[in-house]
Amino acid sequence: MRRALVVEDDADIVELVSLYLAKDGWDVEAVADGKRAIERARRGGFQLVILDIQLPGVDGLAVCAELRRDRASASVPVVMLTARGDEADRVVGLELGADDYVVKPFSPKELVARVRALFRRLERKDEAEVVTRLGPLELDRGRHVVHLTAKEFALLAALLDAHGRVLLRQALLQDVWGYSYAEGTRTVDVHVRRLREKMPAFAASIVTVKSLGYRIPRDAE
Repeated sequence: MRRALVVEDDADIVELVSLYLAKDGWDVEAVADGKRAIERARRGGFQLVILDIQLPGVDGLAVCAELRRDRASASVPVVMLTARGDEADRVVGLELGADDYVVKPFSPKELVARVRALFRRLERKDEAEVVTRLGPLELDRGRHVVHLTAKEFALLAALLDAHGRVLLRQALLQDVWGYSYAEGTRTVDVHVRRLREKMPAFAASIVTVKSLGYRIPRDAE
């Protein structure tokens, strides 16, 4: 059974999220503060982290950053929950490595739907060609050897699978994230920037097509 770590200090939200995740086949463990969340995640064994930002002690943003630094949790999908709804806070969470962002109050059905969409895309990519090459870089989908978050990995795979075609931001949002929303294209831009930062030798191969989206030219493959 897949295991999820819910990091939230509001007992009612923990109960609600745990109930809906359990109905969807998840084994759920919950902790109420950031320090314990980091300790539990470092032990491994989780395939998903649901993380509130406003936590006692170590806040969720710091927890997210720490999870991305640790090899045991670096590629585990992180969905952030927060009452902060403005764009600046969403971007900070994404910059630190969150894969998705749900603003309170939220529908637990929507949360589960987003989690399902995330894992459908991961499973679909696993069924595709196992190894794709970009120059000397090998993207191993079976072993997930490139040190990226789940969304970064899926985004890179989508760009490679396009074989030089331009992928519109909205199309990338739908393909990688599984849904569309008003400010979603900024999410795509943030993840592309993080890809370039993590792979500086290949940053120039991810080409920005002004006002449209991104492509990786075929001569870079």
